[in-house]
Amino acid sequence: MQVKNPILGLCQQATFSLSAAKVDQCPDDEGFEVAFAGRSNAGKSSALNTLTHASLARTSKTPGRTQLLNFFQLDEERRLVDLPGYGYAKVPIPLKQHWQRHLEAYLGSRESLKGLILMMDIRHPMTDFDQLMLDWSVASHMPMHILLTKADKLTYGAAKNTLLKVQSEIRKGWGDAVSIQLFSAPKRMGLEEAYAVLARWMELPDKVDA
Repeated sequence: MQVKNPILGLCQQATFSLSAAKVDQCPDDEGFEVAFAGRSNAGKSSALNTLTHASLARTSKTPGRTQLLNFFQLDEERRLVDLPGYGYAKVPIPLKQHWQRHLEAYLGSRESLKGLILMMDIRHPMTDFDQLMLDWSVASHMPMHILLTKADKLTYGAAKNTLLKVQSEIRKGWGDAVSIQLFSAPKRMGLEEAYAVLARWMELPDKVDA
């Protein structure tokens, strides 16, 4: 009997909903929301586009172009959220402070937010921003799953060693609550593992019989 993946089907039908500069512009705070965060050059938009089999999130050779909270609808109850990138964007300091203020307000107030996917470039993991996000996630008991992106830039052995090293560092500093995996958008590496996390957080079965 054929096995289907419900979250895959939902991601493939993802559509842009709206962009919000402030929390009060966000969709109604109900249902299931998973947010994607990461340093501006960590491959966040590419990961989102690969997971949805679409070009929903804007990719650019100039990192830091995501300046709003961008919402993508999966179904009536479920959404993905592309959060502003930080740490690299060449934008005025007041604008960065605006992003920071409203990002913190969003993360701290959304009842529908069920988990946070954090992107780290496998060649430059555990930046100050990454550690701040880990601190917030653990302190607020928000589930976090890390994608070590651009894994294709290293040999498999080197990528696996980096995964184990970062995993160990996170366990020592933040405990066992945070999960982590290798991911590559161009090689489509790690999709099934990421889909399984999304399915669990959005209360969907991993797989169902046809």
